[in-house]
Formats: sequence, structure tokens, C-alpha cells
Amino acid sequence: MELATPAGAPAFELSAPLAVPGAQLPAPATIPVPATIPVPASIPGMELLFPNGFPRIDVPFLTGLLGMAPPAQTAPAVVKPPKTTGEVAVDAARTKLGSAYSYGAVGPGAFDCSGLVQWSYGQAGVDVPRTSYGQLAAGTPVSLDDLQPGDLVSYYGGNHSALYAGDGEVIHASTYGTGVITSPVSSMPLAGARRL
Repeated sequence: MELATPAGAPAFELSAPLAVPGAQLPAPATIPVPATIPVPASIPGMELLFPNGFPRIDVPFLTGLLGMAPPAQTAPAVVKPPKTTGEVAVDAARTKLGSAYSYGAVGPGAFDCSGLVQWSYGQAGVDVPRTSYGQLAAGTPVSLDDLQPGDLVSYYGGNHSALYAGDGEVIHASTYGTGVITSPVSSMPLAGARRL
């Protein structure tokens, strides 16, 4: 609709109809709105903005409304450090608890003291000497105060070998009728300790 303007003034148009007293306007049209609006699986160019897909948006203030639940919390993954060679050897020796003692035996069914140490370290991929005296001369010396699982503990002047199992105990092939057992570190006369 164009309005009359004074001479020389620019004309303008109204973008909405003027209300005229007593005039009736048609009822506004009803536009149907779908219950869900389809979203395309991909929008060209969006992969440049969101290379890993659309970002997740958490809206905690809506929790409980319309049946919405908060996202499930997942515990962070626990990463265990890899076992040391000594720990692997101790784990192998533990599987032989209760096995028979036999002089000169190197397993897998029966052991003497140095045979158990040699077999256990063999399961960890490490070659150690066959005799208890050879084992006491191998590796590097370690203080009894600094023992770690898998350290060789030698007794009776080097005549008996055992593996430190942790918590103040050793695993060893004791003697006939006793077999492979755990004992306190201090249960026999100590000769020294080595880290193999």
C-alpha cells in the first residue's frame, strides 16, 4: 500500500497490513509440523568442521525431564605395568607349590632347589646356572633389605637356592617329603641374594 507523501518526500511501503477498525482479517493459516525432523546422514562440508562426527552435547539441567537420563559414567581403564622377569619367574614357581622334591630334578613334576630356580626363570625366558653355587655367583648382588620378587636368596653358604616371593617369603624346593613350599626369608641361615 502506498501512502500519500508531501511533495518531494520519498514514498515508502508498509510490510504489514494496517489495522482498519471494523475490518476482519482472514484467520491465520495452520502449518503442520512433523513430530520429528529428518536429519541427513551427512551434510556436504560438515566433515571438515567435525572430522570425528558431530560433537556430543551434555545438558545436565534437562536430566529427569521427558525421561532423559544422565549419560552413564565409565571408570577410566586401569593400566597395569608389565611384570618384571623376576615376577614372571615367581608366578611360574607358584604353579609348582606342592610338587615333589627330588635331588637333581629340574621339573616339571619334581625339583631340587636349584632346579626350581632354573625352571622358573626358564619360563620367563632367562637362562640361569644349574647349581645353587653357580646361581649364587650369577647376576648382581642385592641387599636383603632391597629384595624384589624373583631375586635369588641363597642359604647354607650357597648350598640351597630359593626365589624371593615378596612379603618376606621365599619359594623353594625344600627336601624329601616336603617338596616345593613357601617359607619366611629368615627361616634358614642366609648366604646372600642376587638379582638374576
